[in-house]
Amino acid sequence: MLVYLLVACDGLDEKQEKKLKRNMPDVQAALQAFVDENEAASLINDCESDELEDWQLGISQPIKKKADLKPLVTLFNDLAKQYGFDCEAGSIEDGERDPVSYFGKQEGQGDAFLIAAYLGL
Repeated sequence: MLVYLLVACDGLDEKQEKKLKRNMPDVQAALQAFVDENEAASLINDCESDELEDWQLGISQPIKKKADLKPLVTLFNDLAKQYGFDCEAGSIEDGERDPVSYFGKQEGQGDAFLIAAYLGL
């Protein structure tokens, strides 16, 4: 199953937007480092729009079992805590994203095994 985790860039207030824009290079660097260490992972980095809510920043990765999701969720939990944003998790099928869970600063810490259950793993 191909799963994705994204930084939730929509629905942010002005203060949150400024903080995310200011920290974006650090977030992108952390995501790139994860992708560099995990051959199967791919960076999602579409941040060209002037509107932050249109940004797509995250990682997609094929997952076969629940335990494979843990490092990815741990990374996003750590980034969400450090930079104060929420995350979206879901699956990708036929190029379409299907969100199943939100977690992070506002939503609370993500649980890899719970997200895996939502994904049907």
